Amino acid sequence: MEFSTADHARISDAIRVAETRTSGEIVCVFARSSSDYSHVPVLWGAVGALAAPWPLMALTDLSVQRIFLAQIAVFVALTLLLSLPALRMMLVPRSVRRARAHRAAVEQFFTRGLSRTKERNGILIYVSLAEHYARIVADEGIAAKAQQAEWQQAIDTLVTHAREDRVADGFIAAMNICAEVMAQHYPPGGDENLLPNRVYVI
Repeated sequence: MEFSTADHARISDAIRVAETRTSGEIVCVFARSSSDYSHVPVLWGAVGALAAPWPLMALTDLSVQRIFLAQIAVFVALTLLLSLPALRMMLVPRSVRRARAHRAAVEQFFTRGLSRTKERNGILIYVSLAEHYARIVADEGIAAKAQQAEWQQAIDTLVTHAREDRVADGFIAAMNICAEVMAQHYPPGGDENLLPNRVYVI
């Protein structure tokens, strides 16, 4: 999934229009993956290498040196094989993927400056492709006034579009829903446009 120049422009325009309806700030982040999970292939390679000697000792007459070499070969082969992105992701428990994606979303919220608005009324719309994860992170000002159920419609809309491989359209549709929620509590006026109107692809 790649964002075209046209997609970037459409999302930027949509953010600009949405922010005319509210004094809040909206930032969009699209992550190809929230973590590289580089430890996973090494971990499973080590497990395979530790398990390899037992059947070799039980079923063969190989020397200790050859069994040791077999262990190294198993470790290298498994680590390389499981480094393939699709296989690596399959080995990561869903709970771990969600936790990593949630942490990345919160980190992006602070990295992109959303916590610096005067009325604490910024939101981050975050999508992580590898983890199949979408979340809206709202600053404390707007979070205290808007219920989670109000954001859920935006998340559901975003996920529906993402499943159809239309993530850019999903960002725009979700943003419009969020702008409606934000406008109820933070109408236009107040903070100036503090943050860039763009989607960050990481």
